[in-house]
Order: sequence, then structure tokens, then C-alpha cells
Amino acid sequence: MSTTRLHALADRLEELGGNLIQVTGHVTEISPSSFRVAGLTPFVRLGDRIDIIDDEDGMGEIVRIDPDGAVVKPFSSRIEIGLGARARVANRVTLAPDASWRGRIIDALAQPIDGGGHLRHGERPVPIDAEPPAAMRRGRVTEKVATGIRAIDVFTPLCAGQRIGIFAGSGVGKSTLLSMLARAHGFDTVVVALVGERGRELREFIEEALGEARDSAIVVAATSDESAMRRRLAPRTAMAIAEYFRDQGQSVLLIIDSVTRYAHAARDVALAAGEPAVARGYPPSVFSDLPKLLERAGPGLEGSGSITGIFSVLVDGDDHNDPVADAIRGTLDGHVVLSRTIAEQGRYPAIDILASISRLAHHVWGPEQRALVMRLRTLVARFEDTRDLRLVGGYQPGQDLELDQAVVAVPKLYGALTQLPHAPSSEDGFRDLAEALRAQ
Repeated sequence: MSTTRLHALADRLEELGGNLIQVTGHVTEISPSSFRVAGLTPFVRLGDRIDIIDDEDGMGEIVRIDPDGAVVKPFSSRIEIGLGARARVANRVTLAPDASWRGRIIDALAQPIDGGGHLRHGERPVPIDAEPPAAMRRGRVTEKVATGIRAIDVFTPLCAGQRIGIFAGSGVGKSTLLSMLARAHGFDTVVVALVGERGRELREFIEEALGEARDSAIVVAATSDESAMRRRLAPRTAMAIAEYFRDQGQSVLLIIDSVTRYAHAARDVALAAGEPAVARGYPPSVFSDLPKLLERAGPGLEGSGSITGIFSVLVDGDDHNDPVADAIRGTLDGHVVLSRTIAEQGRYPAIDILASISRLAHHVWGPEQRALVMRLRTLVARFEDTRDLRLVGGYQPGQDLELDQAVVAVPKLYGALTQLPHAPSSEDGFRDLAEALRAQ
């Protein structure tokens, strides 16, 4: 029977909605990270799910198709099947979110892991990989969001529907800052994707960091010991859930920690599919997958809700010109940079206000606030540029009026911007700074 007729038969059976005939293949090759299935090539497409018959954990996704068969990347971290194992095509991963999911913790496949029983499925399924809203039909981003973090509300203010990155090396306070942002008011639903995090940090983040926001939050977790397929899927699952609530007209806060580990997982999958590495070990598809994910956040269609996206970026080796970090920075609407030098000085959150920027700040600042922020940035730059000069005793008061102002004002500014994780949220960052600068 020709391939065309086989396709026609498969399409007809799908139309009938029955499993009258089940087409199976068999495993012909196994490697540490993937396996190959022969016999299914005419019936499958990239992204289709494959199940191993007689093995409940033998589930994977097709990442490559060639004349010799289909390469399958498993969702399990271990491959425990043997040569000749029978395989079949299964339904793609789909979600049917529901309002009752708030307060729950699920895995990348939308299965509950919190011991709270089965999830109630909504009436409308949503795709894992939806297209972003049409560019000319999306709403505008203009409404201010108060995070309660003075350094952000003053120097890099956010708007509802904005996408911003938190760029930091390891151990600089990235997760702590994200936990503070997760408690921001003004959102109907919070969706958090923890990708590649340490297993011990999961309960810590949920029970301590989320605080009062826990009841309105949905957490999607794929810890570091899970397979690359699950770590690659978790942010897309979280995004699909956020899109569901956005389409209900809600204001959604989406936090993904971290996009870098999503890129690492996507790299593993692409290499298993045979892609060449082109930039520091990253295949080309990684740099096309990133904007596909990030562009889905933001405002929805006119009249619907919005997704305010906060994406943490783990800067490998504190190199902010890393290819992944550079690609993400060019896609987002702003970035907050955490500095190891500032963290070593004991100032948290360790935000480098000179390196951080919000591309939508003009919607938030008034003329006087803009002038004040620019003036404070100038003083901070002058203070930091002359740090070595002052340490060796080369500074003499009265010779440079601007430097004199910086020496007096900047330490007060730094003190005002320091904010412990469980400290009360700032109601008005500009007022707090004004009071700190007036203090003797």
C-alpha cells in the first residue's frame, strides 16, 4: 500500500474518532538521552508523543524524523526500555486549565505533585504552543504596576503586560528578588514556573516566598534532576495556563525562573535531534525557540487581559554578553541587572540601577520624576567613577560641586534602596527616597 493511501486511511480513522486500528512500531536504537523507533514514520510529525506499550513511564516526544525512523526524547530522566519494545503514537500534551488550579503545584505535564488530589479540568483545552496574539490587534501597555520594591518602582518601573528580565549570576539574590515580585498586588492570578531549580528550594519558595500570594498562584515545577524534556516543557505549560486566564480578562503575573535553564534543556533536545552547535554550544533552534516563548507574554487582544512576564536569566560566569542572555535581552521590554559587587557590599536587592532599564518607563514617570531619576543616575555614576580616587585620598571637598553632592546623597540613596525580603512593601518609592535624602 502506498504512503499516500496510508495517510488517507489514517486521516479517515481520525475523522471517525475511533481506535479501530492501532499502528505500532518498535525500538531499534537506544542512547543515553534518546531512542529510535521504526515503523511509525509515515504516521508521525515532529512534536508528536510516543508511548511505549507495557511501560507506563516510557513516554517521549519525537524530535527528529528520517527514513530510518523517528528519534524520541523521553520525558523520563532514565531510559529503561529494551530493543524491540513496541511503541505507538499517543495524543499530544494538552491542557484544560480551571480556576480551581489556583493554589496547586503541578509538574510539566500538568499532573498534581502537591498531594491535593486530582485536578479539575476546564471545559476548554488550550494548546501548549499557542501563537502570540496578532501584533496589530494586541492592547497597548500603559498601566503602572506597583511592585513595592523601591529600586524597581523608581528606576525601572513596570507596566501591566510588560516583559522584563532579571539578569544575574548565581548566588546574587535572583530568587529572593523574584519572591518579592511574586507578592506584588494588583494581579488576579500568579503563575510561577520553576525550571531546573534545586529540589529542596521548591517547598521553601512556595511556603515562604509566595506568602499571601500562594492561594492565587499556580506553580509549575521541573527540578534540576528531571529530564531535559520536562524542563523544556515546564515554561510552555506555565505560559499556556497564563494565556487561559488572560483570555478570561484577568491580569496575570507570570514568573519563569529561569529562562536560561529552559535554553539549556532546549539545547539538549536539539543536540539529540542532530542539530549542530553554532554559538557556545547552542544549536540554532534555541535562538528561535526563545522569542516564540517570550512573545506569548504581554497584552492580549484588545478587551482581554494581559500577562506581565518576569523572566529570570542566569548569566553564566557573570558574562552578560552570553549568547542566550543577549538574545533574551533584545526580546524583552527591559532588564534588571543584579550585581555581585553590590551583593558583596551587603546591599539587597543587589540591583545595578545604572545597568538596568525599563523601556516603558515613560508611561509611568511624570516630567518631575523623570528629571529626578536622571539626576540621581548622574550622581550615582559620578560616585562610582570616583570610588578609587576617594579611597586613595584624592578627593577634596569644595573643588567639585557635583561630586560633593554625590558624596552626600548617594550613600543615603543606597540606604533607602536596601530592602529586606520580608520588609513591608513600599507604598510610594519616590516619597521614601525624598524622606531619605532629606535626612541629616
